[in-house]
Parts: sequence; C-alpha cells; structure tokens
Amino acid sequence: MKRLSLMVISMVFVAFSASLTIKAAIGLAAWDAIAQSLAHLSAIKVGTIGMILNISCVFGQLLLLKSAFPPRQLLQIPVSVLLGVLINYFYYTLFASLTLTHYVFTLLLFLTGTVLAAFAVSMVMTLNIVTFPLEGFCMALAEKTHTRFAVIRQMVDVLAVLLTVLLTLSVGVPMTAREGTVIGMLIFAPLLGFFIKRLQPIVENVTVEE
Repeated sequence: MKRLSLMVISMVFVAFSASLTIKAAIGLAAWDAIAQSLAHLSAIKVGTIGMILNISCVFGQLLLLKSAFPPRQLLQIPVSVLLGVLINYFYYTLFASLTLTHYVFTLLLFLTGTVLAAFAVSMVMTLNIVTFPLEGFCMALAEKTHTRFAVIRQMVDVLAVLLTVLLTLSVGVPMTAREGTVIGMLIFAPLLGFFIKRLQPIVENVTVEE
C-alpha cells in the first residue's frame, strides 16, 4: 500500500513538473513537444492530448503483445488519465497567472521542472509497479521487432521532433522543440541515474516494512 501511495504521489509530481516545463516555453522533451504542438493545432488542452497519446500507447501494447500483455500494466490507463487531468489543472489553472518576463527566470523554471521530473520518474521506475505508456509501447515494439529498446525509443523521439517541426513549418503552430529540448536530452538521463541510485535503498526499505 505504501508503494502504491508513493507511486500516486510521484505521478502528481510528474504532472506538476511537466506543467512547469510547458509554462517555461523554451522547448519540451520530444514526446511532450508533439503533445503541445497538437494542442496548439486542435485547441484541445495539452493534458488531454497527452492522455490520448498515452492511452493509444497502451492499446498499441495490447495489439503487439496480445495475451502476453501483463494485466497489471492496464494500470497505465488510469495513470494516463491522472496525468492528463493533473497537467490540465496545474498548467491552465494553478499557473494561469504566472508571467515570466526574463529569460533567466524562464530557464530556472525549466531546470526546476526538469530536475523535479527526473526525481519523480526515477521514483516511479524504482517502485516498478507500472511502466509509463510510451516506454511500455517501445519495449513491446522492441520485443516484436528484435530491436534494442534504446534504438526504438530514440527513433520515437526523432520522429516526434520531426513531426513537431513539420507542424510548425506547415501550419504555423509555435515551435515546441527548442533549446529546452536539447538541455533535457543532455541532463535528463544522468539525473535519472543519480536519483535511481539513491532511491533504490529507500524503496527497498519500504518494501521490507510492508
């Protein structure tokens, strides 16, 4: 029960940190960038777009894995809904009046969101209760195509960035893949390694206590 509670709290922080980086508006991770671009294009809230994309990844896993799909991973659906609802609340309500007038403050907000996201994602990964939908889909695709997960995941990011640029050039939506996208690519993975190493003993203690 403690592990499940920690996972829910971590998901709240994932949504909160994602909203911070969206508000900073200096570029997002590839998957988030395409969600934001589609939100600009459709006038649907970005959290709702993210929810649709994530649930699509769950159905993609079901199609690829069929009976081999782990039933526990159906939790990805309520997780996707939770993240979408929370991102909409944080971004459109809580941060609605937040105005950033200087680039330095914008950059600091982005970095804060990125570090917080790395911590929250590390906690979810360490708890190992449910996989994030995109990662789950990439793992399923890697299994079916006999390709390394890292290669598939990187290809998805490249395609997302290309689609983001295409949308910007073709229909004029704001560019959501910018310097923040590059910064995130450089520091996010090392931050995950840093936090996971320190969170593992804590999570193991929680598991023992249960």
